[in-house]
Amino acid sequence: MTAHLADTPVLETERLILRAPRAEDFDAFAPFVMSERSRFIGGGADKDRGFAWRVLAVLSGHWHLHGWGTFVAESKASGAPLGSMGPWYPAGWPERELGWTIWDPRAEGTGIAFEAVERVRRHAFGDLGWTTAVSYIDPRNTRSIALAERLGCRLDETAARPHPDEPCLVYRHPAPEALA
Repeated sequence: MTAHLADTPVLETERLILRAPRAEDFDAFAPFVMSERSRFIGGGADKDRGFAWRVLAVLSGHWHLHGWGTFVAESKASGAPLGSMGPWYPAGWPERELGWTIWDPRAEGTGIAFEAVERVRRHAFGDLGWTTAVSYIDPRNTRSIALAERLGCRLDETAARPHPDEPCLVYRHPAPEALA
């Protein structure tokens, strides 16, 4: 029997079901974490399946510790998990973050990250009552910078960073009232 997170919301967009992580997501998640595509979030070709499993466990554990967390974006058409997006606030983070990853390289450039992050941002501001959110982005991650700007985020050079000695851009999401 595989346990599932209970009482977690399921959100939908036109093309996606956004749900809590499941153990069966591992086969789609692990190749991403072990690839150079994940280098901006701590993964990379030097990582192994054990490392990928621990990262998935952290995503799942965040739900248990906060009562909310990062959603897995599942394709409505195929049922395949394509990436993860959503609220994130581990210990030591200066602010609550909205983050995103696309696991399946075939899903990059299709607009699903934009679609999913818009939906999870409405969830964070509406259902969770957040009044602000940031996205922490490696300055070399041009695709994430472009997505943040497409989402209406603006660079906040005065905001604190999770690791002050490491390069990081802080993009501030528009305030909830600006999105209404």
